[in-house]
Amino acid sequence: MHVTRLTLRDFRNYPEAALDLDAGVHVFEGANGQGKTNLIEAIGYLSTLSSHRVSSDAALVRFGESSAIVRAELAHGERQLAIDVEIQKSGANRARVSGRAVKARELPRYFTTVLFAPEDLSLVRGDPGQRRAFLDSLLVTHSPRLGDTMQQYERVLRQRNSLLKSARAGQLGEAARSTLEIWDEQLVSLGSVIVAERLALIERLVPHLERAYAALVGADHRPGISMRVSCLSDSGKPMDDDEAANDTTGVVTLDEIRERFTARLRDARPRELDRGISLVGPHRDDATFWLNGLPARITASHGESWSFALSLKLAAAQLVRAESRTGDPVLILDDVFAELDGDRRRRLADAIAGFEQVLITCAVVADIPEPLREHTIRIRAGKIIGNETEPEEDA
Repeated sequence: MHVTRLTLRDFRNYPEAALDLDAGVHVFEGANGQGKTNLIEAIGYLSTLSSHRVSSDAALVRFGESSAIVRAELAHGERQLAIDVEIQKSGANRARVSGRAVKARELPRYFTTVLFAPEDLSLVRGDPGQRRAFLDSLLVTHSPRLGDTMQQYERVLRQRNSLLKSARAGQLGEAARSTLEIWDEQLVSLGSVIVAERLALIERLVPHLERAYAALVGADHRPGISMRVSCLSDSGKPMDDDEAANDTTGVVTLDEIRERFTARLRDARPRELDRGISLVGPHRDDATFWLNGLPARITASHGESWSFALSLKLAAAQLVRAESRTGDPVLILDDVFAELDGDRRRRLADAIAGFEQVLITCAVVADIPEPLREHTIRIRAGKIIGNETEPEEDA
């Protein structure tokens, strides 16, 4: 699938913008602050309903306006459709697919992107929540129904934590404490599905990671992924023990996960009542990334971390390509080539060559290997100038 036309209104620094695109590689060139990343951010938003740069939708709406509109026309073989979302500075967003109103959360079912940006270095070095979010986003891309499961799990977790906090404060009687068992059952039922799906995803993702890393780096550093799963861990080893403690490899059956999850909740109950928070479940889990048998978070250099994170996103794109009914994702590389040496630039260019559509941003077009520069679009102060070969207009 690829974007054939992008239309914006009051999105970031664009009062209005329209951009026609073909399949293949497109380079958006412009200095910092000109608006090139805003274009690919808008495309990414349509497929994820989130920005890779900010946590609040309000920041996406142009200053002084109450809403923004992002619209993309898409093509997948002979099939064409249009999706758009009206982003509200406050209140619920509104979405349409080919003119038909839909719930905004349904948009990712129609369109997939895989985006790599400098912020993704935190996948290797950042907190566990970022790694969980990466895996869960990829899961929902493959199976949108899991998005509902994750939302239900978060609701149950909030209710359960509320009860635990009340119990810690001495505000919960014995009868009310028994209601925790009801929330336990729901936590186990929903959480076990999430754990099982994450473990299965890693099994499918790792072969793609190995190939992507070898293609980018040109060496076999044995990249790998395992999960630190709280409901499967030894109750005598807390999750904050050394990096390798409680790592789980391989796919455990759903019934086994439920059984061990239930037992771990029972063991953790005194500590949960003491701390007023749920200590077991997929919200407490973490992925460990490995290079040469060592945890990348601790041992990888900046360059190795960058290469691993980029390889992880390339692997995700390959996995989506293999499993998605809508074909290739739109692959987006935000300011990536500047961080790579000449050899890895050429290797990355080769690795992305087969994707249906690739969108690249850069501050200096010379950073991009020449074979990728054919369709270069210059961005100046929120204006889309056009192909690099055209005469430059004043900003």
